[in-house]
Amino acid sequence: MHYRPLGSSGIHVSVIALGTMTWGEQNTEAEAHAQLDYAVAHGVNFIDSAEIYPVPPKRETCGETERIIGTWLKRRGRRDDVILATKVAGNADWLPYVRDGHPRLNRTHMEAALEGSLKRLGTDRVDLYQLHWPDRATNFFGELGYRPDHRDRPVPIEETLSVLADFVKAGKVRHIGVSNETPWGLMRYLQAAEHLNLPRIQSVQNPYNLLNRVFEIGCAEIAHREGVGLLAYSPLAFGVLTGKYLGGAMPEGARLSRFERFSRYRGAAAERAAQAYVELARRHGLEPARMALAYVNSRQFLTSTIVGATTMEQLAANIASADLQLSEALREEIEAIHHAHANPCP
Repeated sequence: MHYRPLGSSGIHVSVIALGTMTWGEQNTEAEAHAQLDYAVAHGVNFIDSAEIYPVPPKRETCGETERIIGTWLKRRGRRDDVILATKVAGNADWLPYVRDGHPRLNRTHMEAALEGSLKRLGTDRVDLYQLHWPDRATNFFGELGYRPDHRDRPVPIEETLSVLADFVKAGKVRHIGVSNETPWGLMRYLQAAEHLNLPRIQSVQNPYNLLNRVFEIGCAEIAHREGVGLLAYSPLAFGVLTGKYLGGAMPEGARLSRFERFSRYRGAAAERAAQAYVELARRHGLEPARMALAYVNSRQFLTSTIVGATTMEQLAANIASADLQLSEALREEIEAIHHAHANPCP
């Protein structure tokens, strides 16, 4: 396993992080514990979760993923061996069961969220506490285009950052990060930290994969110049880059087969691009998923690639991608496909 610095925190995290959003929905507690055991045994020291996991979020299971992590930590006694990350939900009227049904990134909501996460995780601290999405109205989760909403009354970034600073001061949070952020948002958090002498964000968790490289437009330069590395989620585009959905296939039990809401990486343009990448991998004697992950791992602006799996076979293959170095010739062929099928699923 290889390790990279988490911003300027002094922490080094594995280039492969263990994603957990299937735990409590597609994976049982026992399966989740087995995944944790395997990942840690193979050098993974970074675990990523969120207060609303598993996904898709719903009232009956909200918070279950953190609880499952907490039982593993208690049984194994491995708290000091892992870097534990979780997230607080931002402005979302579509989560009526989270706090009062109108979660916001203000003091009242964030304090309640953190205390809830700490209780479920069974720990007194979170190593990386992330804002799951912006409090303001902007384009994230694949929404195309920016349309100003004059009814938008977001919690000021300075206020949110001040609350996070108090969490750090209290020792309940070691470092902070953002997720699903835009270039404007990244720079505003950095600017506020500098001007107000508040903690600096150390990471940004955004989608990044061969079908969606929009992070490179704006955010990648910030990540590089400001030392705020990418934690890449959906590196296999919900499994589309494995090739298992090509030709309209819907494997039984697969994520896109079970949940119709996950349509971001479907459609004719995505199918054409995925087909090209899958064929390229196979011409080079590689599993498509391994090539796709190795490409993400190779990015200079990347801190860690967050992988999720529902089977141990998937998990083992995903973790093994950390050791694959793509040849220059193969990378050039990947870029050629990207130029022909640029970002079909932003």
